[in-house]
Amino acid sequence: MKSAEPTGAPVALVSGANRGTGLAIARELHRRGYRVAALNRTLLGEDWLYEIQCDLADPAAVDRAVGQVLTRFGRLDVCVTNAVDRTFATLAEMDPADWDRAVAVNLTSVFRIVRASLAAVRAARGSFVIIGSHAGTRFFEGGASYSATKGALKALVETLLLEERAHGVRATLVSPGAIANEDGDETPYKMATESVARCVGALVQDQPSDLVIGDIEIRPAQLPVPEISGIARLQHV
Repeated sequence: MKSAEPTGAPVALVSGANRGTGLAIARELHRRGYRVAALNRTLLGEDWLYEIQCDLADPAAVDRAVGQVLTRFGRLDVCVTNAVDRTFATLAEMDPADWDRAVAVNLTSVFRIVRASLAAVRAARGSFVIIGSHAGTRFFEGGASYSATKGALKALVETLLLEERAHGVRATLVSPGAIANEDGDETPYKMATESVARCVGALVQDQPSDLVIGDIEIRPAQLPVPEISGIARLQHV
């Protein structure tokens, strides 16, 4: 499908943009004037979105998909990795295949997307935004694959920033708390996907030229009354 935006408009690539936070980010960047490409396992079919069907667990498919985006647009200014595989099971019960897929989607695909797009983002003096999670630093029973892969993104993004800042490339790890990703979820104790998207849009377009935000944590503004508080929390770690 063809984009209606001018040829010279900047280009953003978002992985996992067919629903939830990823779709909200894609819409926000489109609103800000970007032509948006998406790597989606399930296609959305929106006419403003250039989609490539891609299983992010397949490294070769990731490389091909990024190549297609670069061939289609000839440039890439912003790259947002959002897609995620969530499998929750105790270590004793986890299927090794589920672990392997989590590592492939949550970590290896991020590396492959960054590597395949880096020359173009360098040329644009552009930005990478890597969506992490509070789970990368706040661990919980049954969350080993999710927490381990999200935690590893900190090292990847920090290294990317150290290596590429000299080339004008920005890299930011965004670690959100609870997001209302499911349709109809209106709990006041979660962030709206549109709010997270506005934060990402500001990161890629509104940062002053003389600074870079390497790591940002975002949380819901409202918090329910905790079941355990104060020093008693220490007995539940």
